[in-house]
Amino acid sequence: MRSIPAFALLTALIATIGCHSPYVVTTVSNRTSQPIELLEVDYPSASFGIQNLAPAADFHYRFKVLGSGNMKLLYTDSAHHDHKSDGPFLKEGAEGPLIITITDAGVTWQPTPTVAAGK
Repeated sequence: MRSIPAFALLTALIATIGCHSPYVVTTVSNRTSQPIELLEVDYPSASFGIQNLAPAADFHYRFKVLGSGNMKLLYTDSAHHDHKSDGPFLKEGAEGPLIITITDAGVTWQPTPTVAAGK
């Protein structure tokens, strides 16, 4: 009878360890004094975005990288000017945190080494 709980625990442990799916946890921060009216982040095989991002606000999104390619940020400021910033190259299987900060001086990308490395 004691072998049944041990077997169940072992099965649950294997399922937990074996089902890891890599993803990138992204934070886009608006550190300008004006709202951003439209924001889009493109990455290999897909994109995500938000309609409005207030000053001092953060937008969080996580995604799985399928394929390889460069990231890109497109946004429209409150004066209706379009902006573009090229980001890091991602490989399939990239994983970890990525911080994108928009300031009055420009855009900074802060990927961790695991995001840039991928598979």
